[in-house]
Amino acid sequence: MPELAKAYEPQQVEDRLYKKWQEGGYFRANPKSAKPPYSIVMPPPNVTGKLTLGHVLNNTLQDILCRKARMEGREVLWLPGTDHAGLATQTAVEKHIRNTEKKTRHDFTRDEFVARIWKWKEEFGGIITQQLRKLGCSCDWSRERFTMDKDYKHAVQEVFVRLYNEGLIYRGTRMVNWCPGSLTAISDEEVIPTKQKGFLYHVKYQLVGEPNNHLVVATTRPETIMADVALAVKPGGKWAHLVGRKVIRPLHRAEIPIIADDAVEEGFGTGVLKVTPAHDKADYEIGKRHNLPAIDILTPKAKINDPGEHDASELHSLDRFEARKRSAELLKERGLLEKEEPYENTVGFSERANEAIEPRLSTQWFLKYPNIKEALALLQKGHVKFHPEFWTKTYEHWIENIQDWCISRQVWWGHRIPVWYRIVWTDDKKVHGEETVCQITSPGEGWEQDPDSLDTWFSSWLWAYETMRTEDGTRQKFYPTSALVTGPDIIFLWVARMLIAGLHFKPNGEKATESETLEANLAFKDVYFTGLIRDKQGRKLSKSLGNSPDPLDLIAKYGADGLRFGLIRIAPQGADIRFDEKQIEEGRNFCNKLWNICRFRTMQGAIDPQADPFRHTRSIFADELLDRLHFLLEGERNALVALKAFNFSEAASQLYDFVWNDFASRFVEAAKIDFAQADSPTRAGTLATFDYVMSRVLRLLHPFAPFVTEELWCELGFGEETILTTTWPTKSPRPETWSSRAQGIYLSADMGRSLRADLGIPSNQKAYYSLVSAGHLILTESERGVFESLLNAFALRFEDVKAAIKTFTPLGDLYISGGVIDPALQKQRLTKDLAKVEKDLEQTRRKLGDANMLAKAPPAKVEEWRALEVSLVEKEKSLRESLEKLQG
Repeated sequence: MPELAKAYEPQQVEDRLYKKWQEGGYFRANPKSAKPPYSIVMPPPNVTGKLTLGHVLNNTLQDILCRKARMEGREVLWLPGTDHAGLATQTAVEKHIRNTEKKTRHDFTRDEFVARIWKWKEEFGGIITQQLRKLGCSCDWSRERFTMDKDYKHAVQEVFVRLYNEGLIYRGTRMVNWCPGSLTAISDEEVIPTKQKGFLYHVKYQLVGEPNNHLVVATTRPETIMADVALAVKPGGKWAHLVGRKVIRPLHRAEIPIIADDAVEEGFGTGVLKVTPAHDKADYEIGKRHNLPAIDILTPKAKINDPGEHDASELHSLDRFEARKRSAELLKERGLLEKEEPYENTVGFSERANEAIEPRLSTQWFLKYPNIKEALALLQKGHVKFHPEFWTKTYEHWIENIQDWCISRQVWWGHRIPVWYRIVWTDDKKVHGEETVCQITSPGEGWEQDPDSLDTWFSSWLWAYETMRTEDGTRQKFYPTSALVTGPDIIFLWVARMLIAGLHFKPNGEKATESETLEANLAFKDVYFTGLIRDKQGRKLSKSLGNSPDPLDLIAKYGADGLRFGLIRIAPQGADIRFDEKQIEEGRNFCNKLWNICRFRTMQGAIDPQADPFRHTRSIFADELLDRLHFLLEGERNALVALKAFNFSEAASQLYDFVWNDFASRFVEAAKIDFAQADSPTRAGTLATFDYVMSRVLRLLHPFAPFVTEELWCELGFGEETILTTTWPTKSPRPETWSSRAQGIYLSADMGRSLRADLGIPSNQKAYYSLVSAGHLILTESERGVFESLLNAFALRFEDVKAAIKTFTPLGDLYISGGVIDPALQKQRLTKDLAKVEKDLEQTRRKLGDANMLAKAPPAKVEEWRALEVSLVEKEKSLRESLEKLQG
């Protein structure tokens, strides 16, 4: 057969193979198939987004699951799509228009501006999906969805109307998170707690009738003093005797009462709390309990709105932060600022606009979550499993403390709320009357639609099932979905809400029993939460820090497989990832190693796709590789078990170690001795072992590194069509003729190479070795050849060598000479090794001398300790002899 190219060139392979897969329809799901279903819906990236390392990690994990499932004989649907990302997309387009045309969205009508966003979407909306193809994602692109395509939009509006009619959606005035930058309400889950350095201002409030007596209040926000309506103290606390009295508000002076409330913490500040119901969530609740008014002194853009003539009128129209500084100055000028001190606290920032949010009283649309008890029980009863499991507690805490969802947003791009108001004219002004209708289409003339749009997540929570069509049987076949891969940062925003949506809307309908109905309508059965990717210093990746590489640049440099495999190996379950480009280089090097192993095989003749090494006479080295393959597939903590438990990095590491160490570094080196002898009795067994194991290795690696494995599978002749449709390996028998003989040779060679390194003898320079077996294993001629090859040694001698350095190995004492030996460094190494052996020997003898321990330990464990003692005694003797030689 023709040899493979000297090097694997991913740029010449990847586009060709992806085109082959797509044109062959290998990614298309067939809802009519009799195969058992496996389905994943892709967490939809923002429609105008670009590929990040987070996307690479998330989608590679999904691809691993889907490719593996196909090879397991399942009918797989991996459904892709993009999210309209209301506020994020609108902000991006506004920024572009502001920079290029010096205009804002308010220079356009709503319809004009939305049309501009659609144009932007058509121009930039396909970038990320094309980039996902470069990564090798095996999605069914014929089913790609968008959260604002016609059918999806209609479904979102239908859901709103249904929930409204069920009394679960209502309009009310409540305290919300307000983003002054985006001029919209946002949910708690979209607020990022951020440490901020500022000041704690200790402000004096004069007691009415007592000009010289004051209550001191500690606050971080003196600019809101004008909205204070009371001071609160703890009932029965230090200041409780003042309850019922009044104080004078120091800015925009007015008398306000002193009240008692259990929310006051005497340990913070002075133990006296200023109550500002319009500008603080906790104060708002206090205000409701005491029937206090709410004075709003901030505009939607967070500027002071307190017009008229009063003692603080100069603050009117100032930005909140400017007003904070000037308020402190005014208080100081009037002798009402006792002190100010540096203070660090946590402030909520808008996730999208990166601006400090304002608690604000606002009239919005809210959803009262349905099916809360059922949602809580899903994980408790094992219907849904989280990986890692510890995220279950986070989910349960949120469900148990759930609050109504503010679903309206003051943005133009998105699903407009299907509520209509009767238009009423008053004094030549158009206003909304009290009559309202909730329906998808306009009731006719004289009606106007609510201007707000729905929170982006209100459309996303239907994603698991609404993306699947019913007319062709897709939903009936593939819903519930099998797994979801996502980030823990949206466990509330998306994961929990999708589970609730499935429970409430029952997309697969009612079944014969309650249990069957539940199982038929779960959004998914397993959820894997990825870690956050950080740089080597533990910082989040960001453009501003310059530590966020472009994945397409990495693909161009290392290949898609190098990026995928390198990243998965360093992504442990439940932990953040410290990214280093060297790890992606290692991924590329691994692909090259795999290629070179196969290239070496092609030099020995044609591949046998049906190779059966168990029908041939085999070397101990072939048996060792087959034994290692058995444990890779069937061992107690094998790679397949790791994958089933969503331990992707563990599975990748096991495959890496098997290919790099067991296959390449050991078996291939041993095979060279067999291949060099045309009449070797084990040559045929070695070739068969090579083909048998490589066939399984390529299939096991395919989900992780799809391109190089596909190319090798077809080029080597394992299959003519594609590796995608082959069978996933699950078992491989352990050779009956296996012994630990090869392990002893490999381990002894490792120790010999380590000795060489300690002595500064280059690995590519042949060295003189001598082995004194002293009754240990006797090597055959072929075994000796393998041992010499692994050591890169001249012909091995079997005699004690004076003035040589030795190490104790399973084969006996191994001596080395040649190279530049530094006696001081060697003595240091030997002394260190001897100290460890003496410590281990002492611990082992302590166990053997403890009657209680011997009585409790299993007999096999006691025998293990006794064997270890004998081995350590021999090693101690060998190390002492080596030290004596150096000192003599």
